[in-house]
Amino acid sequence: MAINELRSITTFVRTVELGSLSKAAAVQQISPQAASKALGQLERYLGARLFHRTTRSMSLTEEGQRFLESVQPSLVGLQHALHSARLTKEGVAGPLRIAGPRTVLPSTIGALLDEYCRLYPEVQPDVQLDDRIGNWVEDRVDVGFRLGQSPQEGLIARRLFPMQLIICAAPTYLRKHGRPRSLQELEAHRCSAFRRPSDGRVVPWSVKLGDSIQDHPVRPSFCTNDEAFELRAVLAGDVIGQLAAPTAAAHIRAGRLVPLLLEHISDGFHLYLYYGSRAAQPVRVRRFIDLAVERLTDNSEFVLTMAELSKLAQR
Repeated sequence: MAINELRSITTFVRTVELGSLSKAAAVQQISPQAASKALGQLERYLGARLFHRTTRSMSLTEEGQRFLESVQPSLVGLQHALHSARLTKEGVAGPLRIAGPRTVLPSTIGALLDEYCRLYPEVQPDVQLDDRIGNWVEDRVDVGFRLGQSPQEGLIARRLFPMQLIICAAPTYLRKHGRPRSLQELEAHRCSAFRRPSDGRVVPWSVKLGDSIQDHPVRPSFCTNDEAFELRAVLAGDVIGQLAAPTAAAHIRAGRLVPLLLEHISDGFHLYLYYGSRAAQPVRVRRFIDLAVERLTDNSEFVLTMAELSKLAQR
């Protein structure tokens, strides 16, 4: 429906309800001339006169009465829908659809989501974990997290922090099998590897060699497509693993894991926050973006400095 038709119908109904064209104009915050023009357009469009007019009063014609009975319920429903949509956009309530990689998102945004839900209990987060890159527009994603480049054009990206990949092992493993001193020595050790869910391929470790990041294939003694399960095996002392810093940092700092081969820690990827244009975003989405940027950007909880790693490795 064109906006001039909607205004004309609204003007007609308000005139009936208030008994005055000037009052209807005031309620709609338009001039009496604009209201009269809108009403005239509606009558010409319908090909019928809707009001009997005198200098002192207005009363409905038979056609006007029938039109009012037909259109008034629909107009009330439309106004209710518009009001509800405006409240949803302006209020901090409603669904919040978040997407990101299964491998790092749970350990990264768990505390952030807890805080957000405490601040805005009327919002219903819907978190979708998926390592594949889907179509975020078709999937109606409000906010997405992704390692590296944007999954599609037209999205705004905010860098959060570098994603370190740290080779580490439990003290029990090192006491039993010794500590590897080079990438070549890893061939004699039990290593874990991540199997990509999308195609079932074993993902090589990503290691730093000089100034470049390169793939380093390992012969896995343990393989899984779930990072939490891989972490469990590494903590148990069964294998050496290469784990993302958000997953491993707390365990390294607590002494449950020991960082190894520090010169080969990969940090070539960064975690990004993605979203659409802020101009049309509901408040609940903007508040989550602002909180995520404030809490996650270069957060030391998820990034270990080389000095800290060196100290922890020696311990």
